[in-house]
Amino acid sequence: MQCTLILIRYGELSLKSAYVRRSFESTLIQNIKRTIIEAQLQGTVTRDRGRIYLQTQDIQRCCLLLQRVFGIVSLSPAVETIAHPDDIATVALKLMQESLTKGERFAIRATRAGTHTFTSQDIAVRVGDEIVHTLHAPVDLTHPDVELFIEVRDKKAFLFTQKIKGVGGLPRGTQGKVLALIDTPASMLAAWFLMHRGCNVLFLTTSRFLENELMGFQKKWFVAPGSITVDPHASDFYTTLEHLATDYHCDALVTGHTLTDAKATIAQLSDWKQHSTIPLLTPLIAMGEQEIRARCREVGVPL
Repeated sequence: MQCTLILIRYGELSLKSAYVRRSFESTLIQNIKRTIIEAQLQGTVTRDRGRIYLQTQDIQRCCLLLQRVFGIVSLSPAVETIAHPDDIATVALKLMQESLTKGERFAIRATRAGTHTFTSQDIAVRVGDEIVHTLHAPVDLTHPDVELFIEVRDKKAFLFTQKIKGVGGLPRGTQGKVLALIDTPASMLAAWFLMHRGCNVLFLTTSRFLENELMGFQKKWFVAPGSITVDPHASDFYTTLEHLATDYHCDALVTGHTLTDAKATIAQLSDWKQHSTIPLLTPLIAMGEQEIRARCREVGVPL
């Protein structure tokens, strides 16, 4: 049975006040739309309480893209139907006929939001009985081979068998703007952590080689390509950073400093504080070399 939409979940946005949550949701939706359009795909984005939906004919390609959109915790290709036990059972049986092979065990995970004449347990029992009697598949609620998720929300129901992990974090563009000094490949990871927390980033590079490496990283995370080249050895380096932060309305500078060479790092950070008033962010400072390498591989930073 062909999925008709992608159900998109976000995490900590739901903890915000109603006003902030709506603002963050709107930013996330705009980021999703921009990502789909730039990939030359078609889709319609809508939202409901705690959920965003993308209706598209390009389910697989959109899922691959959405996994890299900041703010999305998980997503599921889903089938939509009417929130009635008969309709839900019919769709569920078709889905499981395609998903279950002989001898595999299954479980129903049903949830419900809104006012209905049935409970989540009623739906689970009804659908489970239908599958057992028709497909002769055994139930295993602890270690199933296939899980069928059913979300009943008001007048609609959504059925799916996958929960694809997203990158999480906050929607990019909700938390201000920072400068990112890219003087080593690992500096891109430092910038990524700020992007993950919702910041837009203005990239500063110190060499042509790093500019080329940065382009692939920017493409992977849907950042417009480009950077400003700066010379860290210039006498007016700190003044240049101050001017850039002012001109581009950046709130801080993020660097890739670590304590691998603690003495050198401490000396550099002391120099920063003496010559610059820009707040300095060092997200890699407490990370070891192996952890940095592993995280770089995860986010597509070439080492």
